[in-house]
Amino acid sequence: MKKSLIALLVMTGMASRAQERVFTMEEAVLGYHLRPESRYFAWQGESNYFTSIEQGNLVGEDALAGEKRVILATGELNEILGTRLGGFPEFSWLDERTLSLRHQGKEYRVDVTAKRLLAVIAYPRGAANVTYSRAGKLYAYTLDNNLYCMDEAGNSFPVTSDGDKNIVNGQAVSRNEFGIEGGIFWSPDGRRLAFYRKDESRVGTFPLLDITTRGGSAREIKYPMAGTDSEEVSVGVYDVASRQTCFLDANDFGREQYLTNVTWGPRSDLLYVQVLNRGQDHLRLNRYDAATGRCLATLFEERAKTYIEPQHPLRFLDEKGERFIFTTNNRDGYFSLYLHDARGKLVKRLTPVAADVEFVAADKPGRFLYYLSAEVSPVERHLFRLDMKSGKSRRLTHAAGWHAVLLNGERTHFIDNYSSLDVPRVIELTATGDASSRRLLEARNPLAGYATGEVTLGTIKADDGADLYYRLVKPVPFDPSRAYPVIHYVYGGPHLQLVKNAWKASASTWEMYMAQRGYVVFVMDNHGTPNRGKAFEEVIHRRCGQQEMADQVKGVEFLASLPWVDAGRVGLHGWSYGGFMTISLLANYPGLYQVGVAGGPVIDWKWYEVMYGERYMDTPAENPEGYARTSLLAKAKDIKGKLLVCQGLIDPVVVLEHSLSFLQECIANGVQVDYFPYPLAEHNVAGRHRVHLMQKVTDYLDAVLKAR
Repeated sequence: MKKSLIALLVMTGMASRAQERVFTMEEAVLGYHLRPESRYFAWQGESNYFTSIEQGNLVGEDALAGEKRVILATGELNEILGTRLGGFPEFSWLDERTLSLRHQGKEYRVDVTAKRLLAVIAYPRGAANVTYSRAGKLYAYTLDNNLYCMDEAGNSFPVTSDGDKNIVNGQAVSRNEFGIEGGIFWSPDGRRLAFYRKDESRVGTFPLLDITTRGGSAREIKYPMAGTDSEEVSVGVYDVASRQTCFLDANDFGREQYLTNVTWGPRSDLLYVQVLNRGQDHLRLNRYDAATGRCLATLFEERAKTYIEPQHPLRFLDEKGERFIFTTNNRDGYFSLYLHDARGKLVKRLTPVAADVEFVAADKPGRFLYYLSAEVSPVERHLFRLDMKSGKSRRLTHAAGWHAVLLNGERTHFIDNYSSLDVPRVIELTATGDASSRRLLEARNPLAGYATGEVTLGTIKADDGADLYYRLVKPVPFDPSRAYPVIHYVYGGPHLQLVKNAWKASASTWEMYMAQRGYVVFVMDNHGTPNRGKAFEEVIHRRCGQQEMADQVKGVEFLASLPWVDAGRVGLHGWSYGGFMTISLLANYPGLYQVGVAGGPVIDWKWYEVMYGERYMDTPAENPEGYARTSLLAKAKDIKGKLLVCQGLIDPVVVLEHSLSFLQECIANGVQVDYFPYPLAEHNVAGRHRVHLMQKVTDYLDAVLKAR
């Protein structure tokens, strides 16, 4: 009787599921309509009005009174611009009455009070890295490898005029590591412009094949590989009035040091730079005279047995520059905020919690500090307010989940945008004083009407007792009496957290697609991944992949303990660091996986870039045993299951030397593997090419695991 009832319930569930839709591959990859609804909000300058687009109009709402008004209708904007727009273009606020709009390569300035056009700014053709100084009313931009300034009337003048192609000005350096996102830094008063200058004359090149030219051609890129000569970085300071440039006297650790997190002092006369040695274990915070480039003082130094990774600029709390906040995970094991005086003396640790935190804002009097923290859970992110005087902090976001916030200028309110496992998206206006809130948007379930598997968020214990967070998607329809094959997706490297208490635990639509095809889909964050403190991450130092593999195997053991999992049918897929992990697991744990698809895989860390590679592995000369242990060249002979390697042919991140050298080792050892290059793709295969890629991945896994 009991078995009959269970069978009836299962059949009833299957019948109801039969009415639900399944994803196409195009939806699984490009289905933006399957993402939760959202809305762009922006505070109107320093006012208490927050703005968004409603029914094609720019609408503002008073955070205090709750009054709503149309600031600018689309029809009015068309009249002002003398054009016909189908809707509001991308916008931002320069101040309370000046709106900046970007459309068809131009920037339009509109006075929303007078409802008139203030300016039209057309950037020169090819201009990149455009940065605006509101105080100086000047733009800076790069054209090829040089840096230029332009006034609002469109008049340009050069800041640099280097003719050597090895010299690059005004662009990001150090391959965007160390929190470096750009290479142009305006002073607060707009009178000076700091910029990066990169000399790549000693850096080796790597050829990328361009098949779009008749007969093909090679495009050489500068690529500093671990242990080889790297770029030389300097910081210039350009004085707009005199049109003269001085360079900072930053020669602490020789030509291959890192100059990171360039920060202007609030009075525009001082520049602060975090200087890191190439070994990435010794950092100095230096203060420079912006007028001469002279180093005035080293405020303090930090050292580490493993590595230091500066990622955040200084945050000044007053206009005189007498107090600043320094962020590091090198002192107490977690990214924490530390208050220092102008001489660099430590005043106190502001966030004494066993969790990584991130600075958000401070109020103008410098009494309250706002920060995001993982102290509730490593898979959740919440906003806290700290009273700088008493040292007491208060949590301002109370709903479970992953929160992104946008505070107003007076720090009285913030826009809170969050989701959680079963909540697609909620956007609320919240008061910082009492945390009272008003809902602005509640997204519907974008997957309603589709057959979706149950998603669970859980933990597994690592060998050292640490919790390893995972997400698991059950097949749909799900029958607990069956044994299902598994898709194990892996990344596993630093700087990327895959598992969060966000919508569907951050599962991709492709994971849902594979669950529809009868798979259990499993993803887990291992040691080395972020938001868990320094000790959790740095265990991988000098031995990338080793602890990560041990953790992921724990995950497979957990799966094997589930009665509805077929442990004899497990497939593995990962990209970049995940590609490295995929081949590592196949080679080191033969028989555990029957098939793997590795995308853009690192094969040997000696071929990876200096900045990232040497942080985690040191140089090949310093760590020969570690490089030998982690290299997959000697492991090619150990591949037993089916393996497909995919890679963009013009990948500038993990260059082709990796995958092609691995193929050669497979050939030499008589090991059959499959290879599929994407001729016009870089590191991340995107757009329509990605639809083809994920179909290729799916077909390859299906052919071995036979899910249906």
